[in-house]
Amino acid sequence: MSKARTVLVVGGGAAGNAVTILLRRAGLSVDLIEAKDDWNATAGSGITLQGNALRVLRELGIWEQVEASGSMQRPRLQQILIEAVRSSGASVRLATTAEILDQDAEGVSVRFSDGTESRYDLLIAADGLGSATRAAIGITEKPEPTGMAIWRIAAPRPQGVTRTDLAYGGPAYIAGYCPTSDTTLYAYVVEANRDRASIPAQSYADEMRRLTSAYGGHWPEITAHITDPAKVNYTWFDRMLVEGSWHRGRVVLVGDAVHCCPPTLAQGAALSLEDAWVLAQMLAESGSWDDALLQAYYERRVTRVRPVVEASVQIGQWQLDGVRDADVPGLMARTMTMLRDLP
Repeated sequence: MSKARTVLVVGGGAAGNAVTILLRRAGLSVDLIEAKDDWNATAGSGITLQGNALRVLRELGIWEQVEASGSMQRPRLQQILIEAVRSSGASVRLATTAEILDQDAEGVSVRFSDGTESRYDLLIAADGLGSATRAAIGITEKPEPTGMAIWRIAAPRPQGVTRTDLAYGGPAYIAGYCPTSDTTLYAYVVEANRDRASIPAQSYADEMRRLTSAYGGHWPEITAHITDPAKVNYTWFDRMLVEGSWHRGRVVLVGDAVHCCPPTLAQGAALSLEDAWVLAQMLAESGSWDDALLQAYYERRVTRVRPVVEASVQIGQWQLDGVRDADVPGLMARTMTMLRDLP
C-alpha cells in the first residue's frame, strides 16, 4: 500500500480550513498550523454568504450547521469550520509558524517555530493578506489601499429591523446594517480612508458614533450602543491580484494570500472557499503534483477571480469619484451571473 501524500496547510482561516477538510476526505495526510494561539480570534462582524460560498460549504458537509445559524457573525462560521477540521482527523498546531528550508521537485522541507523540522509533498499557504509565505517564495505583490475604509461593530438588533438596510451619502459613502441573529446585527459605515495613526484606538467608538449619528430610522438606537472602542473595528479597503502564477515549486497560495477586494460584492470569503475547493479537487484527482498542475489551478481560478476584483474596486471608485450615473446594478448583475457557474 502506497504512503498517503502529505500536505502542510499554513493558516487556519476559511480557505485553510476548507482545503484541510477536503484533502482529508480525499485520504491525504494533512497538518494545519495557525500562528494565533486562539484559532477563532475573529472580529465579530457579519459575513455575507452568497450562492457560490454556500455551494462550497455544502461540499464541506457543514451546510446543515450553517443553515441552522442563518445570518451569522464571522466567528460562528469559523467555529463551524474548526469543528469540521477537528472531526476530519487533521493534525492541528496553534501558535505555530513555519519557515521554508528548501524544496525540490518532490517536496518541501520546513522548520516550525518550536524548532522541529518536517518534510511534505506540498505546502498550501492560506496565511492571509499579509502572507509571510507569499514574500518568502519571492512573490512581491502586496495589498494596496483603494481609498475607502470601513467602521464595523456588532450591536443589539432594534425591534423592527427585519432586513439589511443601506443608506448612500451623508457623512459617509454608505451606512448599513444587517441582522445576524434574533438579537444582534452587524452595523457599518464606509468613508474615505484616513491615516490610521491619527485615529487613537480609544476614540474608535466616538468616531463611528459621530458618523452614524447623522442617519435616521433605526440608526439612533444602534448608535446608542456604539460605546466600547474595543468592539469597533476600523479597516481600510484593499485590492490585490497576484498575476502569472500562485505557486513556486511545491508551495502554492490560496485565498487572501493571492487576491483581495473591497466587500462591495461580498465575495472575499466566497472566492477563498472556491480556491480551496478547486485546488483540493485538482490535487485529489491528479497523480502528479507538478508545475503544470499548479499552473492549471492558477489559470482556472484567475479568470474567475479577476472580474470580481475589478468590479468590486470599480464600484468603490465610482463612489469616490462621485459618479451619479454609474451602472452599478448592471455591473453587479453581470458579475453575479458569472458566479452562478461552477468554478
